[in-house]
Amino acid sequence: MDSRYLQSLIATIEHGSIAEAARVENLTAAAISQRIQALERELGFPLLLRQGHAARPTEACLYLLPRARNIVREIGLLAGDADTDGLTGTIKIGAISTAMTGMLPAVLRHLTRHAPHLKPGIVPGTSRSLYQAVLDEEIDAAILVAPAFELPKSLTAYRIKTENLILLSRHAPQADIQSTLQSKPYLRYDPTAWGGRYAEKYLKDQGLKLQAMCDLDALETIAMLVADDVGISLIPHWSGLEKLTRHCALTSISNPAYARELVLLRKTLHSRPAMLNLLAQALKIKS
Repeated sequence: MDSRYLQSLIATIEHGSIAEAARVENLTAAAISQRIQALERELGFPLLLRQGHAARPTEACLYLLPRARNIVREIGLLAGDADTDGLTGTIKIGAISTAMTGMLPAVLRHLTRHAPHLKPGIVPGTSRSLYQAVLDEEIDAAILVAPAFELPKSLTAYRIKTENLILLSRHAPQADIQSTLQSKPYLRYDPTAWGGRYAEKYLKDQGLKLQAMCDLDALETIAMLVADDVGISLIPHWSGLEKLTRHCALTSISNPAYARELVLLRKTLHSRPAMLNLLAQALKIKS
């Protein structure tokens, strides 16, 4: 059994379609399909249920998925076993959207410069989904919003930075923040998102009940809508925000109670600690 075929199966399941798996794997959709069909012939049962352009695992596939992931992960570690520095192989890094553009470019440059045989794999997602991916060992580490609950002992989080809450508006406020928030349509950072709870806490503490024009868990989209003068919003001040809001007003709410904390989440025990230590170094995390 070719482990590359298992990797294609895992990619299809993780991305929800053969077409998307083909894009990630840099193969044709036909090649991905052929690999999965070969696995199905060898195993003797179907692995995917196809619905239009989407694909999801069969019940039998779900049972073998953990072992398939372990096989692919162990094979991926083989090359690194001969490297005494432990910096050869693939490291899968999850990141929320604002970290993808605001932090990862510098991180990737650092990894490339100090570990040329290290291959970073970037996995986008929400804080909630990335937390689960680290817990399930689908990725090695993730940059996400610090969870509001106590971590299990199997996970460790390292603080990266704190991002203050700001009022983002097209024009500089002519009054206090509370009055300004009631003067324009409110674009709400989804309160169910891990980072969205801080804006909700601020509004609650100020006794403000705003009718949201819409809920969004895409901070870049909120920034662009504000830049187009669609409304105003309460969002964290992430690195790179100014690139999207050159002509907007950013009014800081410096109270730490409303700031979101970004952390690097990883397994407490990892088979390649040197890789994660280098990642922490790239993020300027102090041990």
